[in-house]
Amino acid sequence: MCCEHLVCASCAHAVADARCPVCRSARDRLHRHSTMQPLTLLLLMAALFALATVLSLHLGG
Repeated sequence: MCCEHLVCASCAHAVADARCPVCRSARDRLHRHSTMQPLTLLLLMAALFALATVLSLHLGG
């Protein structure tokens, strides 16, 4: 989610400007949440690949 069009209820400025502590925490929370999803997906894919490799070595050999 993007915070460009969100307005802070505390200071009435754009959240993207991060002028007050409320804006900064909201912006950080939005950006942190959006970057965690690809990382989680990448870790899940790596775990599945490792599991597939171990199973193929165990069952194939």
